[in-house]
Amino acid sequence: MSFDQVVDRSGTFSFKWERYKGKDILPLWVADSEFKCAPAIVEALQKRVEHGVYGYHLPGEYEPAINAVVRWLNDKHDWQIKPEWIVWTPGVVPAFNVACKAYCESGDKVLIQTPNYPPMFAAPANNDLIREEVGTVLENGRWTLDFAQLEEKASDPKTKLFIMCNPMNPVGTVMTEEELSKVEAICLKHNVVLCSDEIHCDLILDENATHIPAGKLAEIGSQTITLMAASKTFNVAGLGTSFAIIPDASVRLKFTKASAGIVPWVNFMGLVATEVAFTQCDDWHQEQLEYLRGNLDYVVEQVEKLNGFSIIKPQATFLAWIDGSELGVSNVHTYMESKGVGPSPGKDFGWPKFTRINFGCPRSMLEQAFERLNK
Repeated sequence: MSFDQVVDRSGTFSFKWERYKGKDILPLWVADSEFKCAPAIVEALQKRVEHGVYGYHLPGEYEPAINAVVRWLNDKHDWQIKPEWIVWTPGVVPAFNVACKAYCESGDKVLIQTPNYPPMFAAPANNDLIREEVGTVLENGRWTLDFAQLEEKASDPKTKLFIMCNPMNPVGTVMTEEELSKVEAICLKHNVVLCSDEIHCDLILDENATHIPAGKLAEIGSQTITLMAASKTFNVAGLGTSFAIIPDASVRLKFTKASAGIVPWVNFMGLVATEVAFTQCDDWHQEQLEYLRGNLDYVVEQVEKLNGFSIIKPQATFLAWIDGSELGVSNVHTYMESKGVGPSPGKDFGWPKFTRINFGCPRSMLEQAFERLNK
């Protein structure tokens, strides 16, 4: 696989590329990569297309994908789960909205980290709940949760749910065992359900960091909903397939009841893609991680050369959270677009002086972007 290959996405109605259609602006915003899927995934999908019948498939009966998830979590995260813990969902965004519906009542409070990606910010209001924000602070050159604020806001009896993002999007931090133990203790103390969005957990770029799934935590594991997917890692987000791991039967029943009649079955092609990604693409996965590490080093090097910008190197994801507060402009995003680069605007994540660049792309695209930013 050559991750340097530039794939022409024009005419495909790609969400990412449609935003700047007809404009000389390079789209480096929404979190899908520019990499063609692993050949094994493409081959498996082609085989299913050639079959010619695309009828109903109940996800809970598709054993190859279930077994693939069990295998992947054991192999990559040393987490031994039972097949019945898996609840298939058509994306992590529907899943954490279901969690709001399942574990809260109208007027309850939901804790959300900030900065965070827009759909997570929107989830409480979507479900007639109150969003309470927990800040992110810089400690020893690394972004982490404001645990004092988490403790304070979790102590409110109206707080029923903490939707956590780990690895953190957009800052790219992989939470340590010590940090997760603090989250665990706070949630247990105040009887707050922990729903952890871990969609970027297989994109760990810091080789000294280890992802620990929320459901693996010793004390609170049964009080967790761990959300994962192959979508970001293997660039199959358009196939609408993710899964929740919910060890406790009663917690799982609340989740499935809240989704009944509203949340559709996942796309069968997504099940096929997940199955193959988690069983046949280990080498491709490792090659992609090495390529992304090189891209990240390049981004950090280039950002540090730009006047008015700075960056804390992320430990995970293919997203760079860049501080433009010293740029001296009223709107960082407008400035970036004026240079011909289209990142995600920091204001959408709650921090308007920042910007987020997607570096999950051929190096040549990044070179083009920084050439423009240097003009």
